[in-house]
Amino acid sequence: MAAETHALLPRSFFARDALEVARDLLGKLLRRDGVIVRITEVEAYRHPNDSANHCRFGLTERNAAMWGPPGRAYVYLCYGVHNMLNLSTNEEGEGAAVLIRSAEPVLGLTEIQRRRGGMSGPGLLTGPGKVGQVLQLDTSWSHHPVTEPGGLEALDAPPVREILAGPRVGIDFAAPADRDAPWRLAVAGTKWVSAPKGLRPV
Repeated sequence: MAAETHALLPRSFFARDALEVARDLLGKLLRRDGVIVRITEVEAYRHPNDSANHCRFGLTERNAAMWGPPGRAYVYLCYGVHNMLNLSTNEEGEGAAVLIRSAEPVLGLTEIQRRRGGMSGPGLLTGPGKVGQVLQLDTSWSHHPVTEPGGLEALDAPPVREILAGPRVGIDFAAPADRDAPWRLAVAGTKWVSAPKGLRPV
């Protein structure tokens, strides 16, 4: 899959409800330097009434990138270890984003394996912390526009026909309706998914 044949996703792609963007991000590509990965699993964090959303208490220095403009990276450090990549959605001023949970290698497999300590197989990229590690991201990447050339880029690719959906992971603190909402989406028929349990065809 030649990287040159894939156009950057436009800002308008991200300027929609997070759940809609999440669905359409499946199968799209992320590129940084010589590494390209295909997005296989995502979670939507919506605006305005999602109690699992980092923006539920308002704008902070940490979550500022989620408030837009759309198409910006929001990277946060989880448990002091894992850098988690999100992409901002909705209109500017609406705190929402899509978490990139899993991906699969497209280009640069040798380098991807090196960054993951020589690991091979789906364990390379099944988990948001692993995606951040492979793309060599940290919190300094927050606010980076993935719709512009250079650095981390989001690239177009053919749409995914069959998807799975289920509850998001690790949000026990959220309201029951938000815990149960099927806002985690994955490509059907792939091993490159972090938590297949609970996912169902839609």
